[in-house]
Amino acid sequence: MPDLLLELFSEEIPARMQRRAAEDLQKLVTDALVERGFVYEGAKAYATPRRLALNVVGLPVKGQDVREEKKGPRVGAPDAAVQGFLKSAGLSSIDQATIVSDPKKGEFYVALIERPGRATQDVLAEILPAIIRSFPWPKSMRSGASSVEPGALRWVRPLTSILCTFGPETEEPEIVRFSIDELASGDITQGHRFMAPGPIKVRRFDDYAPSLQRARVILDADLRKDIILHDARDLAFAQGLELVEDEGLLEEVAGLVEWPVVLMGTFDDSFLAIPPEVIRTTIRANQKCFVLRDASTGALANRFLLTSNLVASDGGATIVGGNERVVRARLSDAKFFWETDQKVRLEDRLEKLKSIVFHEKLGTQYERVERIAALARELAPLTGADPDLALRAARLAKADLVTEMVGEFPELQGLMGRYYATLQGEQPSVAAAIEEHYKPVGPSDTVPTDPVAVAVALADKIDILTGFWAIDEKPTGSKDPYALRRAALGVIRLILDNGLKINLRQVVDGHLARFAANRSETENAFLVENLLSFIEDRLTVLLKDQGARHELLGAILGRYSLAAGSQLIVIPERVDVLGRFLESDEGKNLLAGYRRAVNILRIEEKKDGRSYVEAPDADLVREHGQPEEKVLSEILETTARHSREHVMRGDFAGAMLALSELRPAVDAFFETVTVNADDNRIRQNRLRLLSAIRETMHNVADFSCIPG
Repeated sequence: MPDLLLELFSEEIPARMQRRAAEDLQKLVTDALVERGFVYEGAKAYATPRRLALNVVGLPVKGQDVREEKKGPRVGAPDAAVQGFLKSAGLSSIDQATIVSDPKKGEFYVALIERPGRATQDVLAEILPAIIRSFPWPKSMRSGASSVEPGALRWVRPLTSILCTFGPETEEPEIVRFSIDELASGDITQGHRFMAPGPIKVRRFDDYAPSLQRARVILDADLRKDIILHDARDLAFAQGLELVEDEGLLEEVAGLVEWPVVLMGTFDDSFLAIPPEVIRTTIRANQKCFVLRDASTGALANRFLLTSNLVASDGGATIVGGNERVVRARLSDAKFFWETDQKVRLEDRLEKLKSIVFHEKLGTQYERVERIAALARELAPLTGADPDLALRAARLAKADLVTEMVGEFPELQGLMGRYYATLQGEQPSVAAAIEEHYKPVGPSDTVPTDPVAVAVALADKIDILTGFWAIDEKPTGSKDPYALRRAALGVIRLILDNGLKINLRQVVDGHLARFAANRSETENAFLVENLLSFIEDRLTVLLKDQGARHELLGAILGRYSLAAGSQLIVIPERVDVLGRFLESDEGKNLLAGYRRAVNILRIEEKKDGRSYVEAPDADLVREHGQPEEKVLSEILETTARHSREHVMRGDFAGAMLALSELRPAVDAFFETVTVNADDNRIRQNRLRLLSAIRETMHNVADFSCIPG
């Protein structure tokens, strides 16, 4: 079966765009082929700093022949309808159509359309220019003489050549001929920019990849990553050091080079007085280099590893020297920032926060700090923290935003605050809270456990959620510019991971008052309920990712919503208890009885045009009820009371156990008692009994959410 080889060669493809671009190219081409009926055996895309490549294996030489019947108008239809049919079917005369007779519809025309499959090469020449012209680069540019023309090609950087061949393994493949602006497809690529810059003629992928490797280009990004990682580890080991691994940096560096060569540089050990995170951030951000640590102590070493894009004639000495000079300059700046920042205490920096606008409708960073501090003090007793320490930590939490170091490296916010707080003698819990109050920043991030840090972290996230709800700036669809979904997930994880018993409705309702606005109580209640519903949605996503069933979540949240004042901490446990109950024989049978009761009620209430929500008439049951009816009436009252008591004590398993006591009575009732009795008073009273079953179970969980 023939293969397709496509390469799009340009001046540069930014590292951050390469992997996504390769995925897009593969999907766009293969989807277009499949839409036209072309199946294939496999496909793989590749990216280097200068090229996107795609290999599609096992394509047919041509598409499948098409044979189909096209139904036309009835015999005797108006001429306009007949002519339209002939045109759509590709017929020159109605005599070319067949007349088919249908007993119900009469006689009508049918055209037999036969189209031979198109040559794959022709289809490729048709679809590839359109894909290239509409390629979804995040940023793109025009270039060349035709760039002023309407519809000129836009590419991430100037596209300089297109290689496209197609053919079977046993034959010489052909060039798939097409043009885009001034560029015509061919069978030529180029090797390494410096070490093998000449043209390379290519036949198919089997010689394309080896030819590039001989020309000092490693096509596969994952292979480049492996080479960098293993060479870096080996170089470090040879010096008694360990590589500080960094997957994000590794991915980026692999996208900067086509022929990776790892080299080691050094810097003056006096810079090791700077916090190690600062050194690592400085070297990573400015030079895309890895740092190393002592294998025995774990302390940061005064060495770094860089990745060159060529084998230098001097063994890399010049390249290393240039990087060392830049690293030295950047570390000198960092050392200056570090020493300068220590001259001003964190609390003395708070005044500067008054000049930093957090949001035009939510005030300055200083005002935000004041809100967070007040809320953290209120939350402290619930997290087990000292209120004064929580207040102190919250007031200092954002002070490092106006330090020189964080101004240069915003990603160090919080961390630098912890360092400066420690140096000025703050309590360890206060210093830790300054760093950790931003956490968790993602689903895999760690969650603070120190009570002070938990109080400040919760206050920070609740403030941002409540604030943006107060000004009606909520996430919409996929847009979430203020990361409010992440903040909601952070609140959830802080509560669950730390086992906190917090009434979020009270907290949010109280904090909303700190945002000045002329809102009625009804408007405030709506905002609170809407925000709590948003948090419930994020909780549902989290628990479903952990394996919880959607219907069980609905059953629990339908009864124990955050808006109703339920504590978030109880929800996962109750979902688990409910699931185990419904897997037991008692649970399955009781659920079957509940569904039977609900189905009868739904039918009869619709027929009668009323709801049977009144309590059953106990006297009527005693006088005219059957034995099983009397037993159910008595046990319903007991079960309802016991289950309510268990729920109020927080014993959900006990409430489930209480419900299970209903099962024998419900089973016996349906086996022997006819609900629709001839006596309408008895019938209606039995419907009230069924309603009592429904109400008793709904007081524990919303069983209507569980499908039958």
